[in-house]
Amino acid sequence: MKNIKTIYTVFTAMLLLTACDNDLEQSPELDLEASKLVEFEPVLNAAYYYQTGVAMPQLVMGDFRADNMLMLENPHTSIDTYDSDLGGGDMAGAFFSPVYSNLYKAILSANNVIENSLDATQVNEAKFLRGLSYFKLVMIFGDVSVILTPQPSVSEIPDVDLTRQPVADVYNNVIIPDLQDATAGLTNSGLATGRASQIAAKAFLGKVYMYRGDFANAATMLAEVLSDAVVEGVTLEPNFADVVTDVSSEIIFATQLSSSIPNADGTSSSSTFVGWFAGNDTKSLTPLDPRLTAAFDASSAAGGGTDLRKALTIDAAGGKGVKYTGGNSDQDFIEMRLSDVILMYAEALNESTNATGAQSATILVGLDAIRTRAGLTSLVGTATTQADVDTAIQKERRVELALEGHRWFDLVRTGTVDAEMGQTISSNYYVFPIPSTEITATNGIITQNTGY
Repeated sequence: MKNIKTIYTVFTAMLLLTACDNDLEQSPELDLEASKLVEFEPVLNAAYYYQTGVAMPQLVMGDFRADNMLMLENPHTSIDTYDSDLGGGDMAGAFFSPVYSNLYKAILSANNVIENSLDATQVNEAKFLRGLSYFKLVMIFGDVSVILTPQPSVSEIPDVDLTRQPVADVYNNVIIPDLQDATAGLTNSGLATGRASQIAAKAFLGKVYMYRGDFANAATMLAEVLSDAVVEGVTLEPNFADVVTDVSSEIIFATQLSSSIPNADGTSSSSTFVGWFAGNDTKSLTPLDPRLTAAFDASSAAGGGTDLRKALTIDAAGGKGVKYTGGNSDQDFIEMRLSDVILMYAEALNESTNATGAQSATILVGLDAIRTRAGLTSLVGTATTQADVDTAIQKERRVELALEGHRWFDLVRTGTVDAEMGQTISSNYYVFPIPSTEITATNGIITQNTGY
């Protein structure tokens, strides 16, 4: 899965020379006038590349905002205080602005390809990337501006409607249709090279249905992913130590990073998220939240043995994460892997078919392969009601996917923020602040999230 990293090198130098600060401007310069383009592959590659500027912030938000990791130095401690302090300049510059700006740059690149390319595969890859980008935006920021046309000229910018659109509208009008089109139009030929594929589009569409509470459609789509995985050779790694390596057999989609190419957020190191979890940043030298240690210990106590994932995910004595300590400076951001799909499928089945508890054993047996790899016994028989099965699945998600950027977003999605965080947190702070630069640049057309 390294081919796309080679592609990055072809245009990165040009992109860096022509980079723009305005999110309605797009790099490289080749993209600026769609009407003059005849080759859209570089524009499509730009849409992939801009995802690299999102990897570190998204991973940090997913685990440090929740009860897995902690910030220990001001102002970064504001990520754990759930109030207006999170909107401060340092946090915005390090985390929120790179996510916001790079996702819109990816969207503008994708729009260009969708509207102008005559290559059906390019168009469907672009729809996958646009749908994925808007999904990340609503997951992180809530209501967002929707732009579905290529980059406007300077004279056209005042006519672009940047009013933030309701989350439901963004899902129904953009994210779901784009992923449906990608599902219908892509094959799985891109799976081995790190590009968008049909199985990746199905997996994210299933995840989107989960976020919308549409569990019946989620179960149907995720079942297709599991069936396709068998055909495509996507399998669980026998050893948990290998699940987040770049050559993991579980990978369905990853944003590929390289130490030889600067990220789209301007950082020179490829996998800066590795340093955050490992305590290599002075802002959090011992970032491990004791509650994650307790979760692994509880998993061991209830599972008939030691949960092997603990030692491969955290260093409890050292107070840090070790999931990404394989010595690989090119660690990719694995956005979708097979274990995630298995766990989502179990949850979707439980929500859509298990109201009476009659399907509990059938659902839980689907987690046996994950549990066996972790050195634990089956969950069959330990939970019989729908509510208890859901609790078991969520506990399994926490330890299986720890430090992969899921935890906070899972808590928000399942409505369990207060219960799991042990405090009452205003729903205003389930999402993150819009960068103030965007509000200023649009004269207030783009508004701030309530509470910030």
